[in-house]
Amino acid sequence: MGGMSGPYVIRGSVSLPEAELMWRFSRSSGPGGQHVNTSDSQVELRFDLAATEALPPVWKQRALERLAGRLVGGVLTVRASEHRSQWRNRETAAVRLASLLAEATAPPPKPRRPTRIPRGINERRLREKKQRGDTKRGRSGRDWG
Repeated sequence: MGGMSGPYVIRGSVSLPEAELMWRFSRSSGPGGQHVNTSDSQVELRFDLAATEALPPVWKQRALERLAGRLVGGVLTVRASEHRSQWRNRETAAVRLASLLAEATAPPPKPRRPTRIPRGINERRLREKKQRGDTKRGRSGRDWG
């Protein structure tokens, strides 16, 4: 297979195992030339997420939870048919799968710690509010004496 770049890195030292990728090729729908009916340029890439050993267990758990809606029997499927050449579609599909997994296995964001407003700032705000209110009150014509 010429032109295929090496292993698709998900994150850090973890990459997609070439052996566990299941490829299917079929004819793309859509326009094309005379060649289109004979070339299987659409690529379908399937990756058995439930059975893989390539991901650390924690990542795998995360990915299974986050991609639950996309999985069919624990298998993640990615399709690519935008390019007219099959190997460009293979590249696209593999990159897409890698980024999907990278996103799904990312650690959850750190919880937000609420910050406290310093007392001085709060007091100043209240003082300014009060002043403004007094100014406005002084505008009305009647005597506040």
